[in-house]
Amino acid sequence: MTDSLKIDVWSDIACPWCFIGKRNLESGIAATASDEDAPAVEVTYHSFELSPDTPVDFDGDELEFLATHKGMPREQVSQMLERVTSVAAEAGLEYNFDILKHTNTVKAHELLHFAKEEGRQIELAERLMSAYFIEGRHLGREDELVALAGEVGLDTDKARDALRSEQYLEAVRTDQAQAQAYGITGVPFFVIEGKYGVSGAQPSDAFAQIVRQVWSERLETADV
Repeated sequence: MTDSLKIDVWSDIACPWCFIGKRNLESGIAATASDEDAPAVEVTYHSFELSPDTPVDFDGDELEFLATHKGMPREQVSQMLERVTSVAAEAGLEYNFDILKHTNTVKAHELLHFAKEEGRQIELAERLMSAYFIEGRHLGREDELVALAGEVGLDTDKARDALRSEQYLEAVRTDQAQAQAYGITGVPFFVIEGKYGVSGAQPSDAFAQIVRQVWSERLETADV
C-alpha cells in the first residue's frame, strides 16, 4: 500500500490568492479521482502571516488598508481588487472586499493548529477563509473565532482555552521558520512530498498535472 502523497501549503487566511489556490488545488485533486491509479493525497496547512504588524482592529476597508498601511496608490489597489475578485469568481468564490474586516491573523493561525490536532484543520481553513472574504466576519476577535470553530465541529471551550493559553503559538512560529528555511516570501506556496515547490494560485489543471506526475513517480518507485 503506497502512502498518501503529502502536500504542505503555506498560506494566510487573509490572503485572497490563498483561498483561490485552496479551491484550485481541491479541484485539481478531484480531477484525478477517476484515474485508474487515483492518487491518495493528504493536505496540511501551515502558518504564514502576510502582515504581522496589522492591528487587530483596523478602521477602514481593504482598499484603505492597502493604500494607507502599505502605501499603495488607491487606483492601483482598486484595479488589483477588481482583478482578484474576478479570478475568485472563476474559482466559484464571491469575494466582498467592501465588507472585509482587515485584522491581525496570528490567532486564526493558532486556532488552525488546534484544529489540526483535533482532525478538523481542512474544514476550519475553509470556514475561516469563507468567513473573512465572503461574509465580512472579524477574525481577530476571540468570540468570532470560537464560534467558527464550533461550526466545524470543534469543542468551543477547548478552542477558547487554546487561544487564551497561546499553546499553539510556538507551532505557528515553527511554520514560519520553516517557510523562511524554504525561502518562501509569498503565499500561497505548495510543497509536494517535501521536494517540489509550487508558488501562487495555479490553475486547477496545473495542480492535477503535478499531482499525477508525482504520484506516478511514487508508484514507479514502489514497483522497483
